[in-house]
Amino acid sequence: MVMDGERDGRENVDNVNDSNQSELEDIDVVQEILAVIESMAQLGDYRRTQGKESYNLVRLMKLFLLLPLFEEFRDLETPIPEKGLAWLCNLKKALVLVKKLLKLCNEGSKIYLALENEAVMIKFHAVYDKLSQSFGALPSEELGITDEVKEQLELMSVQLRRAKRRTDTQDIELAMDTMVVFSKMDGRNTDSAIIERLSKKLDLHTVEDLKIETIAVRNLVKERGGQSAESTQQIIDLLNKFKRIAGMEETNVRDDPVVPRMLAKSTSLVIPHEFLCPITLEIMTNPVIVASGQTYESESIQKWFDSNHRTCPKTSQTLAHMSLAPNYALKNLIIQWFEKNNFHLPKKDTSSDQESSSGDHKEEISSLVEDLSSIQLEVQRKAVTKIHMLSKDNSENRTLIANCGGIPPLVLLLSYPDSKIQQHAVTALLNLSIDEANKKLLSREGAIPAMIEVLRNGNTEAKENSAAALFSLSMLDENKVTVGLADGIPPLVDLLQNGTIRGKRDAATALFNLSLNHANKAWAISAGISNALATVALGQKLGNG
Repeated sequence: MVMDGERDGRENVDNVNDSNQSELEDIDVVQEILAVIESMAQLGDYRRTQGKESYNLVRLMKLFLLLPLFEEFRDLETPIPEKGLAWLCNLKKALVLVKKLLKLCNEGSKIYLALENEAVMIKFHAVYDKLSQSFGALPSEELGITDEVKEQLELMSVQLRRAKRRTDTQDIELAMDTMVVFSKMDGRNTDSAIIERLSKKLDLHTVEDLKIETIAVRNLVKERGGQSAESTQQIIDLLNKFKRIAGMEETNVRDDPVVPRMLAKSTSLVIPHEFLCPITLEIMTNPVIVASGQTYESESIQKWFDSNHRTCPKTSQTLAHMSLAPNYALKNLIIQWFEKNNFHLPKKDTSSDQESSSGDHKEEISSLVEDLSSIQLEVQRKAVTKIHMLSKDNSENRTLIANCGGIPPLVLLLSYPDSKIQQHAVTALLNLSIDEANKKLLSREGAIPAMIEVLRNGNTEAKENSAAALFSLSMLDENKVTVGLADGIPPLVDLLQNGTIRGKRDAATALFNLSLNHANKAWAISAGISNALATVALGQKLGNG
């Protein structure tokens, strides 16, 4: 039998235990939330895309949560009531989502974040909604929250709603540039200047940046598995284009980190780090020293210089000169290491096949350029089709076509009544415009007014490729002016509003670049670009492209 005094004493003990347990739960939840917020604050630098959004979100977390709200909880003299505890648990779930999103923007692939800018912004908006809901359900009376803190939380809700309407113009520009590059990866060539501009905007133009991005893309591939295969391949292709411009060897990020090919069967060997070229990560067979004192494989650093770089890939410092000095001491060490480990330096191919092939192409192209002026329609059609194909994937051919005098007759064919000839001619000129030297030559030969006429009256594909060519040519500031003066803005606005999905994309990218010129911007507004953009945006919302 239990006496009343004993029962009272036991209940008192149970109450104390329950109280202690409740206080421990309070402390645990509050500490967990503080740990999540602190871990957000320690993420550091964010990617170029969504960087401003990420910093603003962290600022809100620290300003409105970390400081005033949790100081209130710390000052509570009684355990947090059950309703308050439930609210804190829901808040913690929302903050975990915030942390996951911020981690993506901190460590994720820069290319992915630019390509999927809209999808990432949707995630931000979902987080804003989640946080707004949390603060809207705050049991302030039960928690004894002061009026001052309530005002701050209301201000935070206003900031979150405002963030949903905010658009970062820099992110829009970056997304537009990314769209330009990807739109040119659908069977047409991409101007190397466009890719280089995008690589700089994404901070993916140094060897070190590209190594980090390769790891991020590899993690993305593993995370996605077989999902979004097309998007994943686009990201990999663009990464390799950036590497090519930087003079790095292209790799398949789906595979494990690359082991130098010559040692693939002997991965147990520890390769001295100084034997590897910083660009290709392959063992150097012909090491050379650049002006900064760094050593590279001769072929890879020459590719870097040929890509119009005048800096050291490893240190990023501008080089005083482009001379290369053989590093005989290092080469001897590499040879000794190879001999000791029973390997042989790979031999470079020294075939003259390429030279003879180049000579054959020159004769063929010269003959085709003559046929462009033939009086026979079928001969012209075959010649312009062949030149279109030859100019598609080969920069040497593009140079040969221009040197053989191919640009003037191609420009004349733009006004030809045969729609197929016109279409192949404008596509060939689009391909030729990729090479920097050809941009001025095309403008000088009157290609811009002729392309604008095709933009007005050509068939669908001819209009699309004309818009793409005008974009490519407008990389030169003087050509921006020429397009504007030749009344090229209105037909581009018309294509933006009434074209196919591809046509709208080509028109949008051309108009974006041309509008960097102040006069062109005024002409675009007077031509109705605002209404056209609104129509395109509405179409995207309705799923019509």
